[in-house]
Amino acid sequence: MVLLENESFLSELTKLFQKYRTSGSVYITMKRYDGKTKPKPRPEKLAANPIQPPAEYKCLLRAHAGNNKISTVINAKDVNRFQLVSTCILTIVILLLRAAM
Repeated sequence: MVLLENESFLSELTKLFQKYRTSGSVYITMKRYDGKTKPKPRPEKLAANPIQPPAEYKCLLRAHAGNNKISTVINAKDVNRFQLVSTCILTIVILLLRAAM
């Protein structure tokens, strides 16, 4: 899985849609991300050293099609701008798919 910057993620996502336009599927997942990459400790260790929640959660966005996998992490302040741009891309892709039918 390749972790990309937000703008390069959008351009790679557009390329994925173009590549799998005629056959195949592109899957997109989004989830809340706290920035931790290690698993949660066992309850015994957790009681001794409690984990502090992050001051600001982020958003992890993943896309995959075939063997191509990309991902990006979006800061909370950039979510609205990123959502507007990604919505425009998805709208264009849907319109192109309808026109092809």
